[in-house]
Amino acid sequence: MKNPAKKRAPATGHEALILAAVTAKSRAYSPYSRFRVGAALKTKSGHVFAGCNVENRSYGLTICAERNAVAQAIAHGESELECIAIASDASPPAPPCGACREVLAEFARDLPIVLVGSNPGEIFEHRLADLLPERFVFEPPDRPKRSKK
Repeated sequence: MKNPAKKRAPATGHEALILAAVTAKSRAYSPYSRFRVGAALKTKSGHVFAGCNVENRSYGLTICAERNAVAQAIAHGESELECIAIASDASPPAPPCGACREVLAEFARDLPIVLVGSNPGEIFEHRLADLLPERFVFEPPDRPKRSKK
């Protein structure tokens, strides 16, 4: 399947985020699939939170890099997401899975996503709203409404 995004060099300012994602990828625990993924999430405050995939022999318990990075940000009191870089061993670069797309959309509906593949210079940029055009929406009646980001 061809990647519909235009291939281009990283925009100014994404280099550090890409490096953090590649570094996180090197720390992935993936003894079962051998598919390493690292993510680096920049928040509105400018802080960067990294995560890598952590597999478990019971595959359903595996933690994706993107959700790991979101959890790191939330644990540090940050929930306003600005951009995420995701590095994988795939060519073309692997986009986030459906579960990760939904988790990212919980905090930033149209988050910029930079995908980094296994080949040098293999970088694609997307918007989360394009990768997840119809996200799940549920607003319990007793929960305050969140602003749409």
